[in-house]
Amino acid sequence: MTAQLNSSGASSDHAAHWHSIDWARCHREIRRLQARIVKATQEGRHGRVKALQWLLTHSFSGKALAVKRVTENRGKRTSGVDGITWSTPKIKLKAVLSLRRRGYRPQPLRRIYIPKANGKQRALGIPCMIDRAQQALHLLALEPIAETTADPNSYGFRSARSTADAIEQCFKALSHTDCAKWILEADIRSCFDEISHDWLVANIPMDKAILRMWLKAGYFHHNVLYPTAAGTPQGGIISPTLMNMTLDGLEHLLRLKYRRSTRNPSKVNIVRYADDFIITGVTREMLAEEVIPMVGQFLAERGLSMSPEKTRITHISDGFDFLGMNVRKYGGKLLIKPAPVSVQRFLRKVRGVIKGNAMVRHDTLIKKLNPMLRGWANYYRHVVAKQTLSKVSCAIWHSLWRWVK
Repeated sequence: MTAQLNSSGASSDHAAHWHSIDWARCHREIRRLQARIVKATQEGRHGRVKALQWLLTHSFSGKALAVKRVTENRGKRTSGVDGITWSTPKIKLKAVLSLRRRGYRPQPLRRIYIPKANGKQRALGIPCMIDRAQQALHLLALEPIAETTADPNSYGFRSARSTADAIEQCFKALSHTDCAKWILEADIRSCFDEISHDWLVANIPMDKAILRMWLKAGYFHHNVLYPTAAGTPQGGIISPTLMNMTLDGLEHLLRLKYRRSTRNPSKVNIVRYADDFIITGVTREMLAEEVIPMVGQFLAERGLSMSPEKTRITHISDGFDFLGMNVRKYGGKLLIKPAPVSVQRFLRKVRGVIKGNAMVRHDTLIKKLNPMLRGWANYYRHVVAKQTLSKVSCAIWHSLWRWVK
């Protein structure tokens, strides 16, 4: 690979072969540009931010890393409406060189449906490979801003953050003897599908023309083209970041209203993971009469709303479910356990695998079950789960005993 660095730090690298690309150097150059984007964002130099984003999205390193991402993730063999996948080194390198702003126009999405835990179906929009790569490229330039301006207690779809961090924050907010006793469990109705396009274009700091084209690309289902009037498709690489940036600012709004002080001990805290969040408060009335209307107005400006059926206010002694965990105080002591609903869902899944493999060898079944069991146990390793794990182990043992017989 040959390379030249211009005065702005962007790379004009090119490579004769896909395998000759110096990936370490690509990562260094992109990290350097992203650090400069962060610095310019913190200083409020929006013109500088746009210039640095332009450098990144036009750099060979950025394009190469974007193509690398979409050709190595889980959906690399899933095509969009054009039926094309990038599977060979030659095609991948050609894709890098074809990622241009001029003349680019995204194709409609391929709509598929996958089952949800509640029996309903979730719509996924599958972009073409070229559109995925363009999204991955622009995400490299957008993510530094998103991370810099993100709410402190937002944990979903962010680097170096997880559900365990969100649950830990719940523990910090609710474990003290004088903490808030009431919790608002908020549910946003069809968050990804309802976000206002106008709000996104006006507020997301990226190439407005490209963003608008992505949002308005439409989708094919059963060979019929449908327009998209709102929302950002689940399945798009950049969609989780767009959703996070849409909801960022809610924590700041609450902190402005409920500043912590001895005169105003409202004890309002928010913990958010993607579009799932809880808000704590000192009284039910405060959450119902002040917080819910405030959150509702914040969401309405973005084309969103809370689901009245699924949004509820709970006392900590009754407990609430969040991210597969049940958070509840027993005699003044906060315990976080696996949620019973999540346990039953997991057991149904395991039993389905066992029943669906009635005629296979035992070692084949073990290979299928072990990753499921290990992943589930690891997810709950940070909480009070000994009793639950024992019950799950017993239930699976009985299912396997029936399978053997």
